[in-house]
Amino acid sequence: MPHEISDFYRQSFQRNIGLISEAGQARLAQSCVAVAGAGGVGGLHLLALARMGVGRFHIADYDQFEVSNFNRQFGATVDTIGQSKIEVMAKMLRSINPDAEIRLFPEGFQSTNVEQFLGGVNVVVDGIDFFAYDHRRLLFQEARRRNLYVITSGPIGFGSTLQIFAPQGMSFDEYFGIRDGMADFDKFVAFGTGLAPAVLHRGYMDLSRIRLSAGQGPVVASSCILSSGLVAFEAVNVILGLRPIKAVPHYFQFDAYRQVYRRGYLWLGARNPLQYVKRAILRRMMSQTAKR
Repeated sequence: MPHEISDFYRQSFQRNIGLISEAGQARLAQSCVAVAGAGGVGGLHLLALARMGVGRFHIADYDQFEVSNFNRQFGATVDTIGQSKIEVMAKMLRSINPDAEIRLFPEGFQSTNVEQFLGGVNVVVDGIDFFAYDHRRLLFQEARRRNLYVITSGPIGFGSTLQIFAPQGMSFDEYFGIRDGMADFDKFVAFGTGLAPAVLHRGYMDLSRIRLSAGQGPVVASSCILSSGLVAFEAVNVILGLRPIKAVPHYFQFDAYRQVYRRGYLWLGARNPLQYVKRAILRRMMSQTAKR
């Protein structure tokens, strides 16, 4: 049953009114967003959504904060080292909205908790680590089966990307070209070129700093913040229908370094002829790095 909206909630989010209607704000208070991952982008997605007034969350992450998270993960401080990411983020959410209903999945998103994690949610947000291809693929497949939209945004270079996956639209596998039996290197190439088709970071990102074996690459806080703004609006848009949704193969990219915005339509997704060229170039550029 929907919970009663408190006076505290109304006061907290009154400045949203004018961009969001009072009825829309009340609907957000009752809506549930499932966020897989509570780190660099996932943690910020949670905070942005909480300040938009979303009232219910499912949060999945098995990790703890460490010093290497400090450059981009807003839950990482000297006081939270070694603490559960989802516990820390849940505390932060409740400090923003004491009425928030939060369900935690400390084992992370897994095949064993799909029903619980995706049950009763309005929209799904992908905050999974870039290199966790199989978990991400499972998330998108299961959300599609349940008629749920999934929103993903990658902090690439000094910019960010945005893709929305509609349950009746192009699937994750079709858009990125990832399939069963692919090697991790090929998954990296397919996911990277699909996530950032405009390649706006080309020319200033040092690809030699990517460590595929360790699942690490360059990322900065400003790009994660950009991602959270894009995702928070699109999640609200899916819930409230503020404007038509442009799902994949539409894509959107903004690069603050180059001060360039690109939006495009990746015809045929991964089967677009230009994507074959981009994958070949990235494969060649990364061939030596992948061996490290």
